[in-house]
Amino acid sequence: MKEKMKSIKTLSPFLFIVLLLMGACKQKPAATTQNNTVKYTCPMHHQIVEDQPGFCPICRMALVKKSGQASQSAGIDINTVLQPINSTVITSINTITPQQKDVPVNINADGFIDYDARTFNNIAARFAGRIEKLYIKYSFEEIHKGQRLFDIYSPDMVSAQQDLIYLEEHSPEETELIRAAEQKLLLLGLTQGQLNQVEKSHKAFYSLPVFSPYDGHVHDRAHSQNVVMTETNTDQAYATNMPLSIKEGMYVEQGQIIFNVVDPHRLWAIIKIKNTDLADLKLHQPVNMAMPDMPGMILNGKVDFIEPFLQSGDKATLIRVYLHNMDHELKINSLVKAVINTGTKSGLWIPRSAMTDLGEHKIVWLKQDGLFKVQPVETGSINGDSVLISKGLSALDTIAANAQYLTDSESFIKTKAHE
Repeated sequence: MKEKMKSIKTLSPFLFIVLLLMGACKQKPAATTQNNTVKYTCPMHHQIVEDQPGFCPICRMALVKKSGQASQSAGIDINTVLQPINSTVITSINTITPQQKDVPVNINADGFIDYDARTFNNIAARFAGRIEKLYIKYSFEEIHKGQRLFDIYSPDMVSAQQDLIYLEEHSPEETELIRAAEQKLLLLGLTQGQLNQVEKSHKAFYSLPVFSPYDGHVHDRAHSQNVVMTETNTDQAYATNMPLSIKEGMYVEQGQIIFNVVDPHRLWAIIKIKNTDLADLKLHQPVNMAMPDMPGMILNGKVDFIEPFLQSGDKATLIRVYLHNMDHELKINSLVKAVINTGTKSGLWIPRSAMTDLGEHKIVWLKQDGLFKVQPVETGSINGDSVLISKGLSALDTIAANAQYLTDSESFIKTKAHE
């Protein structure tokens, strides 16, 4: 025993201090056992008290120690909790990651069916006169080439016929004059058969019949001025059996358009395209059109024409899709829902619900260090429920799946662009 005490006394002062520190370290486990009595509470709802770290059942905020220090096991410290509330949110909402992929891009638009104006043909009065007899009574009557439309009395035509008869009776040797008189009558609208009958009978037609040179549906001039329907003329401009504006006994002038003849077998769909979709629109892109008035009917076509100017007011562009109506199933002014396939776009896509449009800015909620921060983004094409992100995110980022859930109002959000 004496030898042992002697050896301790011989220890250097430095070694003695080391032994004291080792003894203090061995007593730490007893101190840690006292941490089991630490309570955790919500910074916003102090009535919530728990024995272990977690989240507030009311606001889902991470619980902190009642001493005021945040729970280290939750991965959030006091500086995180004290972030500005207009740019950060602490929550356990579901998250997603942007996807780098190729997505088919479509343009959805509305339109209507109208006559193809390329089929319009005019029947005009070649000479002035009075309508003696009308053989068609209503607009939209179907007529055929060679059909008799009306009879007209024209003093000029009677005089031209009498000139020809006089030359043939009194100067048959003046062949050049006779040929010129015949040519004049043909140019005025007399048919070759009528001319032959005049020369054979030596009697003038006082009431000349006028025949249709076209097949189609007849529209008189007053109704045909509104054939191409515009956005401000969406009411029904025509009615079946609408009386013609031209009447028997009316006088017409030379060159006056009396009828329009429209081919009912050739129509087109006029579709309005928003200016935000014009960048993706090209000629000959496939178009599928559904008709709300005829459920189940799908019309297929392509972009045949893009108007080279914007419509006044809403700054939209109209396109035309040419259609065939051989079975007469399609009705003028019927509405269509068009889907234009513009191809595919490669890029970073997110669900539409993950982005909030604040008007001047578009934002997502980016998760960083256990909380969500406002992240401004720039978008490209929108295809259904998917949005193409052109700037502001990468494929490694994590964002909130529902941005609107975290967005209280526009005034609540403070982006870097506003700072």
